[in-house]
Amino acid sequence: MISQNFSAIVFDLGNVLIPFDYTIAINKLNQIEPNLGNRFIDYYNSNYLIHRDFEKGIISESDFINAMLKAVNNKIDGETFCRLFSDIFTVNEDVVSLLPILKKDYKLFLLSNTNSIHQKYGWQIYEFLKYFDKLILSHEVQSIKPDKKIYLEVEKASGLPPEDHFYIDDIDEYVNVAKNLGWDAVQFVNFEKLLSDIKVRNILY
Repeated sequence: MISQNFSAIVFDLGNVLIPFDYTIAINKLNQIEPNLGNRFIDYYNSNYLIHRDFEKGIISESDFINAMLKAVNNKIDGETFCRLFSDIFTVNEDVVSLLPILKKDYKLFLLSNTNSIHQKYGWQIYEFLKYFDKLILSHEVQSIKPDKKIYLEVEKASGLPPEDHFYIDDIDEYVNVAKNLGWDAVQFVNFEKLLSDIKVRNILY
């Protein structure tokens, strides 16, 4: 048993609360024109720095859209791109079911590398967001994991010392940054492991 009194539980968004799959968008683009989706994802992966800068909020939404439309040979308009680009999420209902339970005893924070398009056209509709005290979003604070600054934005929002935070993320590198800052943190693998991780910490009984 881990002896620790937490006050804040911090969740990553993508692939923890909402799994995502870009092949959904690729397949829809391929239906518009053969191999259009494949060419898009090749460009997207080869120019991932554009994506990261968009997540940081240092390039505008319109500039990002224009770059992506070039990648699909302007076969679609900006609105269609935004919808296809964001129709990639599903909800991990098991993990989401923990939120109202945890909310009774803890402050809840969301810490996500994300962008304005995915927020507006993708995950903003989800009701479970109401359980979070604050959303710390990379494009709003102009910092992305694994930069320490974005984690410190959580501490600023919570008003709590590092050791009061428990963090859940699917990417091990991001988990380790949290640990180095004095948080407790675990890598999300599946719901069963998460349940075990939080029970051993007396977060759930």
